[in-house]
Amino acid sequence: TMTALPLLLMAVSAASVLAESTVYFREQFEDGGLQTSQDARFYALSARFDDFSNKGQPLVIQFTVKHEQSIDCGGGYIKLFPSELNQEDMHGDSVYNIMFGPDICGPGTKKVHVIFNYKGKNHLINKDIRCKDDEYSHLYTLIVNPDNTYEVKIDNKMVESGNLEDDWDFLPPKKIKDPEAKKPEDWDDREKIPDPDDKKPEDWDKPENIPDPDAKKPDDWDDEMDGEWEPPMVTNPEYKGEWKPREIDNPAYKGKWIHPEMDNPEYTADSEIYKYDSIGVIGLDLWQVKSGTIFDNFLITNDPNLAEEVGNETWGKTKDAEKKMKESQEEDERKKREEENKKRRDEAKEDDEEEEEKEEDEEDEEEEEGEEHEEEEEEEEEDEGTDSNLKDEL
Repeated sequence: TMTALPLLLMAVSAASVLAESTVYFREQFEDGGLQTSQDARFYALSARFDDFSNKGQPLVIQFTVKHEQSIDCGGGYIKLFPSELNQEDMHGDSVYNIMFGPDICGPGTKKVHVIFNYKGKNHLINKDIRCKDDEYSHLYTLIVNPDNTYEVKIDNKMVESGNLEDDWDFLPPKKIKDPEAKKPEDWDDREKIPDPDDKKPEDWDKPENIPDPDAKKPDDWDDEMDGEWEPPMVTNPEYKGEWKPREIDNPAYKGKWIHPEMDNPEYTADSEIYKYDSIGVIGLDLWQVKSGTIFDNFLITNDPNLAEEVGNETWGKTKDAEKKMKESQEEDERKKREEENKKRRDEAKEDDEEEEEKEEDEEDEEEEEGEEHEEEEEEEEEDEGTDSNLKDEL
């Protein structure tokens, strides 16, 4: 089931030229964003813009993510699609060009996905890039350069960079082990060998366990009834273990044999791994167990400097205020909890005092009843005494 996000993504196609920069797509929600609203749901939302190719120029993808729900498992990434995508039928198996952004699921998965589709196959980065897992907004930026290099930034700070060919398995390895090469039979790769001149000492062999020399046959031991007495065994202090000759440097050592490599006949260099002929749709296609993630400040451009400026103008201007607001909310919640706890303590104290008063009243009543009972008994005794005196007089 695909659940629409509560806010509509205004698909503004911005192909205007700013100096030498081109903004292919930008969408910002002032003091808002796109927020997932239902738990345990798939989400699918996309926006189309003018189709373009990143051939011969950088490609920069940037957006902000805020997991204000303290996410336990869910995606926070975006996808770039070719313009041929049928948006009404977008789903998890739809072919995309690039998938980029954070993904969290339990303590074991907290990473930034950087996945490229190359010749029909999705390739994951071979490095582990850790994402942010707090409840604040964070700026994620991917820069793909026409020299097949890349850079990943979080909050406008570089966290990973390198070469596409080195950090993804797009191409077969340049070199492979020569299948015809074999280690020579006389190749000695033993760095150390037993000393042939070392001899085992004549007194080396001693049993590991010996009869306890301090053990005495019990006085009540009956050989006929108990059998022949044997002392218990104890560890032999003179036992030296298995003898091994000492080792010496091997004079015939040739070093570790390294399998010779050869050019891989299946390898073909590709200077355009970075290139996509068609980029025309940005989309959110993800699953979340606990909803509440907010996406904002989407930007696709060919200018890394512009992306950094936009990041500073958007996320950069709100991050401190956001943190202060959250700290203020947490302080208000703390005070509210303290007030509620105090109220509960006061109510409990009042209940205890009422219970004590009730118990005291019951004790007073019992004492009064006891005194009345004693008075009645005394009166009865007096009456009995009076009757007895009258009888004596009669």
